[in-house]
Amino acid sequence: MTTTAPTPTPVPAPGRARRRFGRGRANDAGGGQGAASPLAKGVVWFICFLWIVPIIGTVITSFRPKDDANADGWWNVFHDPNFTVQNFADAWNKSGLGDAFVNSFAIALPATIIPIMVAAFAAYAFAFMQFPFRDTLFFLIVSLLVVPNYVAFVPLLQLYGKFDMVGTFPAVWLAHIGFGMSLAIYILRNFMSTLPREVIESAKIDGASHFVTFWRLIVPMSVPALASFAIFQFLWVWNDLLTALVFIGPGDNQPITIAVSQLIGQQAQGWQLVTAGGLISMIVPIVVFLSLQRFFVRGLTAGSVKG
Repeated sequence: MTTTAPTPTPVPAPGRARRRFGRGRANDAGGGQGAASPLAKGVVWFICFLWIVPIIGTVITSFRPKDDANADGWWNVFHDPNFTVQNFADAWNKSGLGDAFVNSFAIALPATIIPIMVAAFAAYAFAFMQFPFRDTLFFLIVSLLVVPNYVAFVPLLQLYGKFDMVGTFPAVWLAHIGFGMSLAIYILRNFMSTLPREVIESAKIDGASHFVTFWRLIVPMSVPALASFAIFQFLWVWNDLLTALVFIGPGDNQPITIAVSQLIGQQAQGWQLVTAGGLISMIVPIVVFLSLQRFFVRGLTAGSVKG
């Protein structure tokens, strides 16, 4: 009786298998990338168009002479191009935009630095210190994020009126600090919770106090989160109009947002100055965001994935 040996199954060469597997993954990836329908692409392009067109109109109007800007729409510039840079000089010098530009820095810088310092201490306590009702207190602070800011305007105005603070820088400082504190504590505490606790334990073994641990270990490692909130807070304060109108109003201490809103005349004329002032006010937020954007993404995504 003879037995027939089974025919061995051909095994592809390792290199060939890798190449076939690589082609399969490439095809899958290509299919996934090309899965977007023409309708989805059209919607994206339409949204981008709606977003970009007003910006283009603002830029063009800021360079148009006064008579042209008040006579017709900005799109007519393609038929009769006529540009000038005098609008920026008039907005800066004649309309007091230069002083308002400095006032915005005087408002935005303290209203950004102070909340970061206070919230960083609080976030460290919530993340690494044990005390009664810690989680309950953190929940109450974070729950303030859902409370609209304008709810506090009337009681704050009454309080500021008793101390004769309305129209001063400290009034708007305190308002922005209070409104931004909850978000600052939330962002910084979540980031600090992802930091390795072994570092904190080693510092305790070496006899470091909480103050030393905070300044020498936690703050340097929390730079991405600090920069993320700094971007949020600075842009919010710099571009704010409602809080500035309520607590400062037009005058010598007005920020750039109020100054730009005052550029339009009573006869609805002067749009070329409004758009020029708007572009001037956009310079600082753009510079701040581009300078800190590398920290922005790191600070927001830190702690979202573990393991």
